[in-house]
Amino acid sequence: MADTLAALRSLMASHSPPLNALIVPSEDYHQSEYVSARDKRRDFVSGFTGSAGIALISMNEALLWTDGRYFLQAAQQLSEQWKLMRMGEDPALDIWMADNLPKDAAIGVDPWCISVDTAQKWECTFAKKQQKLVPTARNLVDEVWKNQPPAETNPLIVHPLEFAGRSVADKLKDLRAKLVQEKARAMIITALDEVAWLYNVRGTDVSYSPVVHAFAIVTLNTAFLYVDKRKLSSEANSYMKENGIFVREYGDVSSDTVLLASDQLTPSSADKTPAGLNTETNCGKGTGNGEIQTAEFVNDLIWVDTGACCFALYLKLNADKVLLKQSPLALAKALKVFPLTLLVANWVMGQCLAYRNPVEMKGLKNAHIRDGAAVVQYLAWLDRQVNDSFLEPLKFSLSAVIDSLLKHFSEMQEIYGASGYFAEAESMSKNKLQDLKRLTEVSASDKLEEFRASKEHFRGLSFPTISSVGSNGAIIHYSPEAETCAELDPDQIYLCDSGAQYLDGTTDITRTVHFGKPTPHEKTCYTAVLKGHISLGNARFPNGTNGYALDVLARTPLWKYGLDYRHGTGHGIGSYLNVHEGPHQISFRPSAQNVPLQVSMTVTDEPGYYEDGKFGIRLENVLIVKEGNTKFNFGDKGYLTFEHITWAPYQRKLIDVSILVPEEIQWLNDYHSKCSEILAPYLNQSEMEWLKNATAPIAA
Repeated sequence: MADTLAALRSLMASHSPPLNALIVPSEDYHQSEYVSARDKRRDFVSGFTGSAGIALISMNEALLWTDGRYFLQAAQQLSEQWKLMRMGEDPALDIWMADNLPKDAAIGVDPWCISVDTAQKWECTFAKKQQKLVPTARNLVDEVWKNQPPAETNPLIVHPLEFAGRSVADKLKDLRAKLVQEKARAMIITALDEVAWLYNVRGTDVSYSPVVHAFAIVTLNTAFLYVDKRKLSSEANSYMKENGIFVREYGDVSSDTVLLASDQLTPSSADKTPAGLNTETNCGKGTGNGEIQTAEFVNDLIWVDTGACCFALYLKLNADKVLLKQSPLALAKALKVFPLTLLVANWVMGQCLAYRNPVEMKGLKNAHIRDGAAVVQYLAWLDRQVNDSFLEPLKFSLSAVIDSLLKHFSEMQEIYGASGYFAEAESMSKNKLQDLKRLTEVSASDKLEEFRASKEHFRGLSFPTISSVGSNGAIIHYSPEAETCAELDPDQIYLCDSGAQYLDGTTDITRTVHFGKPTPHEKTCYTAVLKGHISLGNARFPNGTNGYALDVLARTPLWKYGLDYRHGTGHGIGSYLNVHEGPHQISFRPSAQNVPLQVSMTVTDEPGYYEDGKFGIRLENVLIVKEGNTKFNFGDKGYLTFEHITWAPYQRKLIDVSILVPEEIQWLNDYHSKCSEILAPYLNQSEMEWLKNATAPIAA
């Protein structure tokens, strides 16, 4: 690590102009949350592996900023050469630089790895101290990274219409209509999930996210895809031609953006005109692929999403001819079904692209049912393993003795083994367990993946499974490693946050369990989290409400006990795309005010509580926003509520029923009843018996 910092500082000193500091973001050229191995530059220089954070290297300091999810992890992973800066507690990156770097300081950054709005915010802050943001011509980290992984060359995959639900032609038609509405002649699309959604393609360039490294430019009459052409099979090339998409090399997006700025971007003479594309003038009309001729319009703006477009491409445009506005694809992608009754109103309000896609919604629900079955199979298996493994010392006896012991199984559990999922007895003493082959955080999570892999349309995990025992659970985004992970311990809380990618949907679920005897404090904390989870999931709220306003519903039950958590409460879920999807969210962060929740959006409900050095608790379901059934309709706004689509039981023995109100108990019983009914077709007899026990009604 010291050698890396020294090498970077040498490059900074020789740079023209010399750099007083170098910023190393987490993001790639597409501002992705999760990036490929080649793009993990911040990980490489700092040793911190969390998904969120930004590094700053000056000539005598190295600092790393990250959010509350990663405070513990960063503290463990950073060497003594690094200083941890806690977002929300310490000064923000730009403020720290303005206050601590010299006047007239030159601060370098790769402009491909920061967004337009981030760069402009920094420039504004630096200007107050006559400091300057310097876009570097090359990435300095790449210069010193000797064993940097190569760029991915995985095949581009066409996503079948049976799962996508809408054709490329329909999506392009809606996007072009939006361009006309905003007086724009083109849009540069940089977010990987938006490119994938628009063109109905997927890939494996980024672990856990089924996307391909690509850019797109869409004008009123042409569509371009910028991708490593080696990734396209003959079938994929045919698909592109059939859909009127011109394929260019990935790196050509830079020069083509310059051409776009001067209105000279046209299909290369080497490209053949895709089938169905009408390039002849057709004044006032569109073609079958949604092209809109420009003769009737005075459209001169280029649309750029300030939060997703890299600063490098923005610098190639004429600033006074750029429309800086959130991509319309972000909201269109987030709305899995758009009710026909709301189409006109929302089109007039300019809130979304008008479309209806029940295929994505149906697929998402089906994916969560299969995924819920896998989680139940896992919990039932884990319960059996815990019981069986802790009874192993008894099996040296004669079979007749074993039979006798097993007839008094509950007594033996209390004396020798873990009490399991349902009972609350103490586990056997640790010295009796030392010779057993124990489950670990990794071996257990591998079994969960095995259950998921057996389900229809499975394509992989949606993020690294957070399989965490005891104090590891307090590391909010803990990632266990086989060499160093903990063993499962029946006397400690086990938190498992996991998800999968299926062709018809993406899943994300968290359950927290205890296989021994939870303490009264652990029960209180779990129940407070559960109450917040239920409170948010049962909310009714008027149209126009954003996630910032709703976040408090999940926290209030915890606040009553002086508890809280440092992460947001909910994020959107993709349709066989990113597990974290915007533009909406439920959070205390001001950005949650930007987009109101709307019918057919997906959002997670995941409050938690984390006690450093002891345990972590989190409960998470995926919800769908739907129209609420209220007796009245004040202001004629219309009201919304949520529908749960995640199915797996909450552990009853962790619940302190005495602090639940009757309505919460009724909701739990109703949810568990549905859970048992919905998952029954996917479970065998023993698994179903386990689920019946797990979902037995709770007495008030």
